[in-house]
Amino acid sequence: QWPLVESGGGSVQAGGSLRLSCAASGFTLDHSAIGWVRQAPGKEREQISCISSSGGFTNYADSVKGRFTISRDNAKNLVYLQMNSLKPEDTAVYYCAAQLDYCTGFITDYTSWGRGTQVTVYE
Repeated sequence: QWPLVESGGGSVQAGGSLRLSCAASGFTLDHSAIGWVRQAPGKEREQISCISSSGGFTNYADSVKGRFTISRDNAKNLVYLQMNSLKPEDTAVYYCAAQLDYCTGFITDYTSWGRGTQVTVYE
């Protein structure tokens, strides 16, 4: 019983693409800012992107800027992360997480989390 559920992970060759989805269990996402956070083996969690509740604000970590795109469809109660030009260093467990309305930039401000989905990029 996870508040959020990620899907779309998998194993891809470097240069390939994946699209991750985040869905809510038992609530709607229209009042939540949604972030994507990843954790690579042996490393701390890193916020890679966030989108405000309305979709009017987005941000990206420098490591993914220009390659990843966050979007949302509140009518479908889904948030997406389109990942292009994937690199081996993108290999990580990817989590979506929610906080009220706006992206604060602090991982500790998220109040709801998914269990994560594995993304593996091989050379």
